[in-house]
Amino acid sequence: MSEPRVTVGQDEAGAGRGEKEAKSAPLKQPSNEASRPGQLGLPPGSQLPSTEPSPSPSAEGSGLLSLPWEMVARIASHLPAQCVITVLPQVCHALGNVGKDSTAWQLRARRLTGPRASFPVGPRDGFDWPSACLEMEELIACWTGQGERAAREAEQAEREREVERVQERERDREALAEEGIGEWEEVEEGRPQVDEGVDEVGFQVEGVMAVAWDREELMEEGEMPQDREGDLPMGVGEGEERQEAAAEAMMEEERDDEQGVLEAIEVEERVGVLADRDGQDNIAGPRLGSEGERNRSSRAPSPPPALERLSLPSGHIAEVNSVLLVGGDGALCASGSRDRNVNLWDLRDGGSTGRLLHTLGGQGLFSTHKGWVWCLAARGPLLASGSFDSTVRLWDLGAQGAERGLIRARAAVLCLALPQKDVLLAGTYDKKVSVYDTRVAEPLVKSLRLHSNAVLCLVADEQYILSGSKDRTVVIYDRRAGKTLQKLQLGSYLLSMCYSDSEVWAGDNRGILHAFSMQAGFFKPLSQFDVGHTSLVTGIHRSPGSLYTCSADRTIKVHLPCAPPRTLCTLHHQAGVNGLSVEAGVLAIASGEMCVEVWRARR
Repeated sequence: MSEPRVTVGQDEAGAGRGEKEAKSAPLKQPSNEASRPGQLGLPPGSQLPSTEPSPSPSAEGSGLLSLPWEMVARIASHLPAQCVITVLPQVCHALGNVGKDSTAWQLRARRLTGPRASFPVGPRDGFDWPSACLEMEELIACWTGQGERAAREAEQAEREREVERVQERERDREALAEEGIGEWEEVEEGRPQVDEGVDEVGFQVEGVMAVAWDREELMEEGEMPQDREGDLPMGVGEGEERQEAAAEAMMEEERDDEQGVLEAIEVEERVGVLADRDGQDNIAGPRLGSEGERNRSSRAPSPPPALERLSLPSGHIAEVNSVLLVGGDGALCASGSRDRNVNLWDLRDGGSTGRLLHTLGGQGLFSTHKGWVWCLAARGPLLASGSFDSTVRLWDLGAQGAERGLIRARAAVLCLALPQKDVLLAGTYDKKVSVYDTRVAEPLVKSLRLHSNAVLCLVADEQYILSGSKDRTVVIYDRRAGKTLQKLQLGSYLLSMCYSDSEVWAGDNRGILHAFSMQAGFFKPLSQFDVGHTSLVTGIHRSPGSLYTCSADRTIKVHLPCAPPRTLCTLHHQAGVNGLSVEAGVLAIASGEMCVEVWRARR
């Protein structure tokens, strides 16, 4: 590998020395450059003549294609997945076949997840290795270190708040000092005449004058206070010493205050508040020091983070219970709140905030539902919202959020699913899973009593329904056969569930993740994972190359979906997180702080 110039050119009979050197010269490249797409020993695809046949690993040739196929595949496994999928097929047919080799993708996945992790967790039959590897690489590039950056930003914000608090206290001290000076000036103007034997310190130090006067009166009466140690009378000299000590204590306190001000200024300079506040660069500059400014300007700027965070404007007046990204590309976001409203947000506008499009059902308070909005589901232009008012309302996103229908349940609606067009599933507090046809006036098709307690989470496809209940069971129901296939008893109850590609992931009330496999109606528990959540797992999303979880413990975690999950990032929130939604690489969370926060690739 280190001498790629040992090629066919050295074996040709009758070739002169100059001809050999001419053939070997283009191949004299360092081995560490062999992994670059543009330096694979071949010209770029755009420069290949259209009449030239595509080389193959078995054909006579030089450079990369003269190596054994296994070695070519291993080299290609170190290229970005996006390059293997989109670029190599344009170079030549042989390199395009690298993207069809499942062994190469498995090697790549093993390198990404680590040698001790198992991936995928579920069945391997029909698993989409290229998409999984591409998604994992993008996830690692975006989220690795994001938690540390968020922590640093939070720490800097706390420092700025501390500086503001110190400055506020300093302003209060200055105001009090000015008031004290004003009182002293008033005393000076109306100062009474006293005997010459009274020390003026009594007018300057609070409380000292009164002590001196009392002492004079006691001396005239012949009664002297006794000292504790020697029971001797306290002389006037000792009183003066105490006055001096009091004055010195006040000076020491002033020095401490001055030191506190200096420390506050130093903290303020470190966080850069003085340099940026209100455009007063000329005032703050000299205080920061020219040398420090030169050091900062000469330092290479750090690259911007791969993600940007959007905090949607305050559109709710109570906790946001659910959030859902719709539209297919993460451009629209729906949020349901305890203020009984569903808001629809446009995330396509630039800037750090989204734009409120509609409050579904009208404008004003309590316009969407008459109870807490607890869950959302969508398929195509249809959006469904479930509420504690025992109703499911249907909305048409293609018609500016116009109301499309109303379904009346018999208890609070806790979870929803839309596995097919016009088929709606609802899990309710009265222990039932109901199937509705959204096209007809009487939408109820079937009501299933599958549990002995409230139904908390629900997922489904065209044939199977999987429901989790507070009775600590998971039920698998076959819609086509019309019967229950399995009922699993767990040691905890599930609150969130995600079903895709024969894998089911769920989060329970103890903060534990559960992984199951689902094949041909057979539901099999695989593993349980402790990823660091310490309370209810309120939201979970799994795809072939990503795993997102959120919890009431105020954290959001991003993982690679292997066994055990490899956690890339932990985001700490100010309040409990009630749910999440992921679409096209965009993450949205529902917060107990009456807001929705969104993370997406920086544009």
